[in-house]
Amino acid sequence: MPLKSIIRQLVYQSEKAFQRFRFSSAIDLPILLGISFPKSGTHLLDQILLGFSKVAPYAKRLHSFYAEYEGETGEKRAPEEAIRWLDSLCLRDVASAHLFARPEAVARVCSPKFIPYFIFRDPRDVVVSHVFYVTEMESRHVHHAYYQSLPDFNARLTASILGRPDADVEFPNIAGRFAPYLDWLNRPEILPIHFEDLINDRRTLLTRIMDHLLTRVPLQASREQILDSLETAINPSKSPTFRSGKTGEWRKYFTDEHKNIFKDVAGELLIRLGYEKKSDW
Repeated sequence: MPLKSIIRQLVYQSEKAFQRFRFSSAIDLPILLGISFPKSGTHLLDQILLGFSKVAPYAKRLHSFYAEYEGETGEKRAPEEAIRWLDSLCLRDVASAHLFARPEAVARVCSPKFIPYFIFRDPRDVVVSHVFYVTEMESRHVHHAYYQSLPDFNARLTASILGRPDADVEFPNIAGRFAPYLDWLNRPEILPIHFEDLINDRRTLLTRIMDHLLTRVPLQASREQILDSLETAINPSKSPTFRSGKTGEWRKYFTDEHKNIFKDVAGELLIRLGYEKKSDW
């Protein structure tokens, strides 16, 4: 293991030990795991979960982050890598992942060892965010050069909706990209979070996030103290992909053609996620 990684681990374990001493806790609390669909508020959920460290002996920084695809190469990781990562987590860790709901992962996450959350966003806003991220914010991204080569934003948005079926690396359409995450919504152990509620009804959402933990773990702090800790932990300026803090911005960018393309490939997904009741939006 590189020296930098060894030092990072020593610092992390020291902080965890200090947290345990700080709260005089002999209880090994379950792992807080934030699962997210990409471009759906990953960093904001991380901040909220780390806010529990102000009122409980949780780690004050993320243990690590796992993604099913390697960002610079687009290479898909083997399912065994996700399991090894989950097994590397220890009690009182806070961790974050773009994690598929494969049966082996579900069995681990939906166990007493974890308190899991799953955040997602209107897929129409996701594809808009994806265009800005790949084109302007992450020059090392595997699709950056391709997006730069496209003539305009409209063409890039079409690519984000339809994917790149002929590319050397896997990049399905938006419905195909969401499909491996859908089973998280079928698990009562996991709290589903709409990103939009984080923007439009934050206090209510934070209460749900708090109660999801308190049903498993009693804390000495008052409910008001816990909620304030979660609220003050949120800092959008430290979320590299948080642009405007608005919802429904897809309406500014979708042409009629984009709407028709999206309905063809992901109209049912919008209904499944509760963003539309029928297909005539």
